[in-house]
Amino acid sequence: MATTKTTTKKAPTKKAAPRATKAAAPKAETPKAALGELAVYSMAGKEVGKVSLPPELFAAPWKADLVHQVVTAMQANLRQNRAHTKDRSEVSGGGKKPWKQKGTGQARHGSTRSPIWRHGGITFGPRSERDYSEKINKRMRHAALVSALSRKAKDGELILVDQLSFAAPKTKEAQGALLALAKAAGANKLSSKRKNAALIAFSAYQGAAVKSFRNLPNVATEETRNLNPLAVLSNTYLVIEKPEEAFKALIARGNK
Repeated sequence: MATTKTTTKKAPTKKAAPRATKAAAPKAETPKAALGELAVYSMAGKEVGKVSLPPELFAAPWKADLVHQVVTAMQANLRQNRAHTKDRSEVSGGGKKPWKQKGTGQARHGSTRSPIWRHGGITFGPRSERDYSEKINKRMRHAALVSALSRKAKDGELILVDQLSFAAPKTKEAQGALLALAKAAGANKLSSKRKNAALIAFSAYQGAAVKSFRNLPNVATEETRNLNPLAVLSNTYLVIEKPEEAFKALIARGNK
């Protein structure tokens, strides 16, 4: 007899409804903190006004790798190569063959200037011809300077002075001006630190002022146009004279 197959129909499965995914909210851009104004003091330590810090110089992020590369390159460029050893062609003596080639039972030698002899030449010693200098691009140097200036302003180690002028070189007057600035700006290390307390940037060369500060072991002087990351970071505080003129000069230098 023929058997009939019975087929059972499966109930249709309901498709799961797709899960509603929450749309990611757009990230709100954090506005950059606006640069404020910084007080300008006189030599007597009195506040004579305020100056707004230009973002071109004081709004840059801290770039540690770039600053390290530029500073180490500048230190290498300042390095003086004085170590020098003489090779076998420069030492004295050794013109005569020590002994004949054969028959003595000793090893053959042609000159006492050989490096294996006492008082002979030096092999692979330091030579004065070695060059340690490294190239620094202008953009790298300026970017490192701006990063260092921004860090000084952020850490509260930037002091602005309207004018630093002396009728004659007087170290006592220079020391008094530093004490007044330290008290007015709340910079205790400016007067108490023994070394590398401050770098004073003058708007132009002033012989009397430079001579007044050069006897102080914790202060260095420089012109604003010659500021560099190495000088700025080598001192705790940066004192800038005539800030408006200084800022214009630094911005113009960066645009070249």
